[in-house]
Amino acid sequence: MDVFFNWFERHGGAIDRAAMKIGEIPGCARGAIALQDLPEGHTLFTIPRDLTLSTRTSALPSKLGLSTWKQYGLHVGWAGLILCMMWEEAQGAESKWDGYMSILPSEFDTPMFWSEAELDELKGTSVVDKIGEADAEKDFHDKVLPVIQSRSDLFPSEAIIQYYTLERYHVMGSRVLSRSFQVSKWEGEAEDQDNVPTEANTSVDSAAMDVDASPSPSEHKEDHDEDDEDDNEDNPADVAMVPMADMLNARYESENAKLFYEEHNLKMITTKAIMAGEQIWNTYGDPPNSDLVRRYGHVDLLPLQPPLSGSGNMADNVEIRADLVVHAVSKLKGNLAVHQERIDWWLEEAEDDTFVVFTDCDLPQELISLTRLLLQSEAEWIKTQTKGKLPKPMVDSDLLSVAIEVLQSRLAEYPTSVQEDEALLADGTLSTNVRNAVVVRLGEKRILAGTIAGARSQLERSQASDSSKGNSKRKRAEQEQAKSKRDKKARQ
Repeated sequence: MDVFFNWFERHGGAIDRAAMKIGEIPGCARGAIALQDLPEGHTLFTIPRDLTLSTRTSALPSKLGLSTWKQYGLHVGWAGLILCMMWEEAQGAESKWDGYMSILPSEFDTPMFWSEAELDELKGTSVVDKIGEADAEKDFHDKVLPVIQSRSDLFPSEAIIQYYTLERYHVMGSRVLSRSFQVSKWEGEAEDQDNVPTEANTSVDSAAMDVDASPSPSEHKEDHDEDDEDDNEDNPADVAMVPMADMLNARYESENAKLFYEEHNLKMITTKAIMAGEQIWNTYGDPPNSDLVRRYGHVDLLPLQPPLSGSGNMADNVEIRADLVVHAVSKLKGNLAVHQERIDWWLEEAEDDTFVVFTDCDLPQELISLTRLLLQSEAEWIKTQTKGKLPKPMVDSDLLSVAIEVLQSRLAEYPTSVQEDEALLADGTLSTNVRNAVVVRLGEKRILAGTIAGARSQLERSQASDSSKGNSKRKRAEQEQAKSKRDKKARQ
């Protein structure tokens, strides 16, 4: 790492070499280790803004020209940044980032590179639908390849087979997915003028490796149009590769250092005291294991909190499609076609066709509301339409019965049971990719099982309450009938 450190410092970066080192860590690959006890607020390293690699700092956008950049759609999504990274790599020693590009990984454990058999292990989860391989390849063929073929002066034919292939596009895209940060332009806000650093966020990705925005990709004066720059936080020009900062690993609720940005620099600063020998953890925003495996190729296994038990990720969640609710209600109430008007109204008013269950194992409020809508009598439905408000998320026995049916249907979409997955993990012979897939699906199934158990318990209480109320009503009726007989006899 000395070569990389030297490159970093030669280009204006500063590292407290006495405070930290980068090295191999068992179970975490490469990461940062504290060399001495560090207090909160200690600056580990400083990165000049112009040493970050983005569509703002690479020379490629200005060489192509803004009109060409937009003509090929490189100002939308990640295609522009990926092309810049491919181009910088092709420049070799002439690139400012040569010392950085040379240490970036080219092999990944993310599902983008899994075999079909490994991907089958994710059946039932939403991961496969979010890999985005097809969308990435479409961007390559529709945006990147045409601009490469149009400028032989920038993309020599002899370099294409080595640096500008679909395979390299996937590698660079995976580097962006797993290592980029969201680094906004400096706006000179009041709190920043008081030398209060602003936190730089790790990049938020979408399923298709695409951030939906339409900003200008470059700040080079000859091409930059300030009016075209979108200040939205999802501006693709804000997505940047940040040398040194991307060396830190992350783990659920383990963050002890964060990246902050100032006018001219970014700084990695400790957010709590760190003991010598401890790993220095950044934060990825504590995503669920489904996102961790998709973006980074690893999972977090920490003690779970009630109502769950065992090891997993407390940020895990399960997505439930609205059509499962519709089918469950139809199973209870009959004709599916009867509900179509209500479904259309729901989609227009609520815009939710997927509900998310978290590790607290509570039924989603939106799922309850939709179920109530579908269970309403015709008179109640007309009243709901008149008010123009979604039904309140209140539960009763009928609703809980539907919810349990929905959860069981969702659980049946996995090919294995909780017990089978636990046995697989205990075996200890799984490959890394298969093990990660089992951890992801097991975490989701535990949430569903816990939510089913909670709903069943709630249903039993509701039925007991209904039964008690029924008994009370019968008892009052019997008492009133007996009193009526006594009064009649007394009058006689």
